[in-house]
Amino acid sequence: MISFKNDYNELAHPVVLQKLLDAQGIQFNGYGLDVASNQAKSLISKHISIPVDIHFLIGGTNANKTIINHVLRPYEAVIATDIGHIQVHETGAIEANGNKILLVSPKDGKLTPVQVQEIVETHADEHMVIPKMVYISNTTEIGSIYSKSELEALYKKTKELGLWFFIDGARLGAAIVADPTLSLDIIASLCDVFYIGGTKNGAMFGEAAVITNPKIQENFRHSIKRNGGLLAKGFVTGLQFEALFENDCYFTCAKNAIESANYLKQGLHNLHIRFFYESMTNQQFIYLPNETIDKLAKEYAFEIWIKGNQESVIRLVTSWATKPEHIDYLLKSLQD
Repeated sequence: MISFKNDYNELAHPVVLQKLLDAQGIQFNGYGLDVASNQAKSLISKHISIPVDIHFLIGGTNANKTIINHVLRPYEAVIATDIGHIQVHETGAIEANGNKILLVSPKDGKLTPVQVQEIVETHADEHMVIPKMVYISNTTEIGSIYSKSELEALYKKTKELGLWFFIDGARLGAAIVADPTLSLDIIASLCDVFYIGGTKNGAMFGEAAVITNPKIQENFRHSIKRNGGLLAKGFVTGLQFEALFENDCYFTCAKNAIESANYLKQGLHNLHIRFFYESMTNQQFIYLPNETIDKLAKEYAFEIWIKGNQESVIRLVTSWATKPEHIDYLLKSLQD
């Protein structure tokens, strides 16, 4: 079985595994207060020109939950698209912490400054929650990218309206590699807080939360603990991010995911397969007859994105571990 279901279906990149093996027998301080975590933070900080506060978290849902809960008061709400991860795939984690999600319908998976303005204007008194944060993911849930100019416009609008701007970076590596106008430094300069996703880009698990706004840096470790994310063996996450950023392995991982996706796209075009959404990144969405999907499912793992009566949309995801031969096998199966 070859998997195109997601980008976290392998244990970890070999350099990450080797880093963990090399640490066998070394004793570390707990809860992320260790030399490996400090070194990882230093390596990440070299990519960012402004002072930042970095913390390692266990996964995307925990990162989103912790950051939003830390920043917002209970009567404050977060603005997101109706396909955003915090809305669709986090089992009410944000609401369980007491914060409402205010939804907009996106274009190409992205929300706009105009939509942010409209939400703020329609929440005008004490009978309604106060919109106080804008949440986006880059890449989005359908693989689209907020460009530098789009991020600048959103950031400017949030500052005009007194909102926090939070970027979910579960697939940030893919966005940065696919769009040369983006970088960790650019991202850091255009938001109040973001995170660098490791789970979907070569790590066993873990995300690196980067708080750029000093106003929300204080006591963040308390929020991590309260939200169940302060690992006793925090050095395990630190070691992984040290490995990912020592020799730019983080970007190498993302590069393979993007190059594999481009190879896959070209092959799908050659077979005249119809796209539901063709992204610049490592998620591709195509229409296939249900009969074809049933046959493919015997050899390949993938996600059915939209189920139809005669045909459906499936999602194909490439990763740091995708090999050309994996794609060749899939394309041959589609051709047959």
